[in-house]
Order: sequence, then C-alpha cells, then structure tokens
Amino acid sequence: MTTKGILASALVLAASGILSAAEKETPVYELRTYYAAAGRLDDLSARFRDHTLALFEKHGLTNIGYWTPLDNTDNVLIYLLVFPSREAREKAWKEFSADPQWQEAKKQSEANGKLVTKVESVQLEATDYSPEIKPSVAEKRVFELRTYTASPGNLDRLNARFRDHTVSLFKRHGIDQFGYWNPLEGQAGAGEKLIYLLTHASPEAAQASFDAFRADPDWIAARKASEEAAGGPLTVKDGVKSVFMKATDYSPTR
Repeated sequence: MTTKGILASALVLAASGILSAAEKETPVYELRTYYAAAGRLDDLSARFRDHTLALFEKHGLTNIGYWTPLDNTDNVLIYLLVFPSREAREKAWKEFSADPQWQEAKKQSEANGKLVTKVESVQLEATDYSPEIKPSVAEKRVFELRTYTASPGNLDRLNARFRDHTVSLFKRHGIDQFGYWNPLEGQAGAGEKLIYLLTHASPEAAQASFDAFRADPDWIAARKASEEAAGGPLTVKDGVKSVFMKATDYSPTR
C-alpha cells in the first residue's frame, strides 16, 4: 500500500473511532419513581435534601429535578438524573452505592424502618426535537409529566408529529416544554412510549392552553393527516397519561 493509502486508511479508522466514542457519549437520562412508606415521605425528602443530592453529584449523577404529584395519594417522589453515557451511569451508581457516607446516611434514616417500598426506573434518550434539558428556576409554576403509549409500529409517526407540528403549536398556545424522551432499548416502554415534561402557571392554565391547542385548525389538520397515514390513532386507547407535579424545595429545577 502506498503512503497515501496508508494515511487514508488511518483517517478512516480514526474517524470510525471518533464516531464510536461519540455514540457512547450520548447522554442517558434516568427517570426514577420512589414510593415512600406510609408517613415517611418527609423523611425520604430530608435524606435527599441533606445527603443524597450532594453524594449523587460527587459520583457523577447529575441532578435535573425532583417532584411530588399534586395529588400524591401514593406517597411518590419522582426525579430525573442525567449521565454522559450508559457506561458512566453504571459506574456512577456503583460508586455511589459503595460510598461509606451514603451507607451511613441510609442506615441512620432507616433506623425506624425502610423509607421506600418500591422503586421504578427507566433509562431514556432525548428526542431530536427536545429543547436543551438542564436544571432551571422560574417563577412559580407546576410541572406536567405526560406519557404516551404509541399504537403498534407508530412511535416514529408520533415523534414525527411532535417534531413537525405539536412542538410549535404548543408554543403558540403558551405551553412551555422542558424535555422529550423515549425509553432506551431494553427498557420498559422501548419502541412504544414518548415521555415528556411541560410547565404551566397552574393546572387551570394548562387546561385553558390545551383547550385552545385542541381547537386549533392546524392541530386538527395535522392530527387528521397523521392518523390517515397510519390507518388509525397514533396512541392506544387510554394511552395518554398525565401527572401534575410540584418541585421539591431541594430540586435544582423549580
């Protein structure tokens, strides 16, 4: 092989390596839901406020936001983390779990019994139309966590409708958008769910905005066209879930 050919091959290999590294560095978000034991939600929040958040940051678990539902009959705490990659996530959780400070904080907080009865976790990737996702503080607002379950084979069409129509129409009607995600391969809901987070001045303001959005002729046309192309609705029956939440006092996003 000529010198020129060797250099060309080296450049190709180098480029391949760069691309592989870039693929590995796709940010991974983790949405976690904790079900607190009866009467222990305040104790759980105290442990996060006084210990867990700082220890997360120490070990590379970046805090985005912490919320509790407005109607919190299940004693739930919901929070969002971000990591540089799946590999970084595995390493960070392993190191955090082994930290003596965390082990002591956990032991002391559970002297009267466990604080958490169940944990749900899903790893996510941001959609290509999601706004930049980062902690933010604004005037008093409520958050709305929405989960859509796409009808079989229609998640790409659902994402396309958001990308091409819904995002801009939400803006038109005063619906502020925090982030959009799909579960990663191997996670619950992979290939069928869209999870996104909105903010509103209040639940009543959210209702008014959505009423205006749903009545918008551009939305009606976009929905009709997308459903005609798919041969039916893009979500399954009862496939849209909504939870209104408030940020905790220790949340980086409020």
